[in-house]
Amino acid sequence: MISELVRQLPTESTQQAVGYPTLFLLVVLGSLIPVVPTGALVSTAAVVAFHQSDPFSLLFVFAVASCAAFLGDIALYWLGRRGVHSKNGSRWLEALRKRVPHARLVQTTEKLEQHSKSVLVLSRLIPAGRIPVMLACLLGGMPLRMFARGDVPACLAWAAAYQLIGILGGSLFNEPWKGVLVAVALTLLVSGAPAAWRRVRAGS
Repeated sequence: MISELVRQLPTESTQQAVGYPTLFLLVVLGSLIPVVPTGALVSTAAVVAFHQSDPFSLLFVFAVASCAAFLGDIALYWLGRRGVHSKNGSRWLEALRKRVPHARLVQTTEKLEQHSKSVLVLSRLIPAGRIPVMLACLLGGMPLRMFARGDVPACLAWAAAYQLIGILGGSLFNEPWKGVLVAVALTLLVSGAPAAWRRVRAGS
C-alpha cells in the first residue's frame, strides 16, 4: 500500500519545486517556534534527495536547511533584543526565560563567556540546547552581529548532522519511505536521548 503511494508521487522536478520552498519555510518556522521538529524535516528531505537522480539534490537540501535555520535564528534573536527594551517584548522574553531552568541558564552563561563560538555551535547540535544559549546571549547583551558570526557555523553543522542521518536512513533501503521511517526514528532517538539521560541522573 505505502510502496504504491510512493510510486504515484509527482515527478522529481515537481517534488523539488514544491519541496525546497516548503522545507525552507518549515525550518524557518521551526527556528522561531521550537516545537516544530526541524531535524526530522531535514533528515526526511535528505532521504528523498538521496534517492533522486539529480546529483545536486543533497547539496540543495543542505543549502536550504542551513540558510533557513540561520534566518530563523537571526529573526528570533532580533525579536529577543527588541524584547529586552520593550514592554510587550519583555513579556515574551520572560515567557522564554521560564522555559529554561535557572541553574542551566547560569551554567550556559558561564560557558558562553569562555567559549562563545563553540557553545553556539554545540547549542544547535544538542537537542533543546539552542534556546538556553540564545537566552544567555540576550541577557548578556551580545550584539546581533557577533551572534550571527557564531550562528553561521552552528547552522552549517546542524544541517550537515541531520542530513547525514537522512543519508544513513536512505542508504539502508531501496524504497524512500522505509528510509524516511528510519531517519525519523533516528532523529527522535537523538532528540530524546539528552532528556532521558537527565531523568536518569536525576533519579539516581
